[in-house]
Amino acid sequence: MTIAVLDSGIHADHPHLAGATVLAGCSFSSESDDAIDRIGHGTAVAAAIHEKAPNARLIPVKLFHRHLTTNAEVLAQAIEWSAAAGADLINLSLGTANTAHRERLVAAARAAAESRVLVVAPRETEGVMLLPGSLDGVLGVLADAQCGRDELELRLEHGGVCATASIFPRPIGDLPRERNLSGISFAVANVCGFIARALESGVSVTSLAG
Repeated sequence: MTIAVLDSGIHADHPHLAGATVLAGCSFSSESDDAIDRIGHGTAVAAAIHEKAPNARLIPVKLFHRHLTTNAEVLAQAIEWSAAAGADLINLSLGTANTAHRERLVAAARAAAESRVLVVAPRETEGVMLLPGSLDGVLGVLADAQCGRDELELRLEHGGVCATASIFPRPIGDLPRERNLSGISFAVANVCGFIARALESGVSVTSLAG
């Protein structure tokens, strides 16, 4: 499996990515012309995926450089680029509640689906629906702090399939998990890792999206 990680880039030499295959990536950040992670978020997301699917190849697709902010057009372009670059899965640990961007993100999600690429993204947060994670053809993710890190729940939600997973990434030594990073970003990464492992076993991508 090849997974595009749309985030702050990937620091391929991080010890949590030991043994991972990190391919050449692309930067969509106006502040950077490389896909190297400078803030750590994308690397932590990639490590969570790698823990679940150690054989997957990772493509760093940089949306953020120093701050976790981007815009819908950049996001849509990154999705389309990732689908054309040979990704099987697109891990997107972010979303927007601004429906003004709906049609552009619908087009990007459709382009991915037509290339048989599954986008995995947050479906909602604090009861607010997010784009593109709530769109048809995208596997939306819900976060659950009580969910075990080795658990994945798939269920029908508003006529489509959504996934629920833990908000915690891989542990860091003896550090209590409450002091580690956490949040829906890592629920998405955990789901993406689980799904990659399932696809390696022959599960159809089309059976996983709404």
